[in-house]
Amino acid sequence: MQPGTATVDERGEDGATQPIIEAREVVKTYDTGAAGVQALRGVSLAVPRGEMVAIMGPSGCGKTTLLNCLSGLDTVDSGHVWIDGTDINQLSDRAKSRYRARRMGFVFQTYNLLPVLSAAENVELPLVVSGVPGKEARAKAMVALERVGLADRAHHWPNQLSGGQRQRVTIARALVNDPAIVWADEPTGNLDSEMADDVMRLMEQLNRENLQTFVIVTHDPGVGARCHRIIRMRDGRIVGEELQR
Repeated sequence: MQPGTATVDERGEDGATQPIIEAREVVKTYDTGAAGVQALRGVSLAVPRGEMVAIMGPSGCGKTTLLNCLSGLDTVDSGHVWIDGTDINQLSDRAKSRYRARRMGFVFQTYNLLPVLSAAENVELPLVVSGVPGKEARAKAMVALERVGLADRAHHWPNQLSGGQRQRVTIARALVNDPAIVWADEPTGNLDSEMADDVMRLMEQLNRENLQTFVIVTHDPGVGARCHRIIRMRDGRIVGEELQR
């Protein structure tokens, strides 16, 4: 049965329907020349709306590849990925980009902030690219910066901000379109323990108050412990999971 058309038996007691993220038998192979590398080997999972889930495992196990395939940043060789009932691999590249811009936010370890733009300009960039008028985009960017406690740094350049502040700007940019899902790849990887704790408390607060779904790739057991569930990977497969709370 197609995701998004749950029967009464498939609904929880609160009437919730299908998970916001669902993957079935996802396979991804990278062509390295002499031989292909199978990064994902038939991965299946489901993430309920509003869950904060960590994907953990050793380097090279397929964590980032899985995040990229689930979010539509990368294509799959076989299998299916549904986001809120939409099979994203059936969308054209342009439609997929529009869908990500409307429904998703991204937080990366390397921040991916443009050094020639101020904090506010970096945050409003996804809206401007999506065609939102400049004045409206700036107003929304300021609201997003306020949510992460950086309204007073709106006109600072990235090199004038600490690592933790830059990651907060990245989170503001991820939130500016009010996404249903935030994808985070090692969001605390470049931060010291105090800044990492600050960023995690912010993401926990946003998850709790806005019911946004967070999917976090991490090596850090401390980050995993603060999520609702840990999904363990090894050699391109899911090998276990742990409910945290």
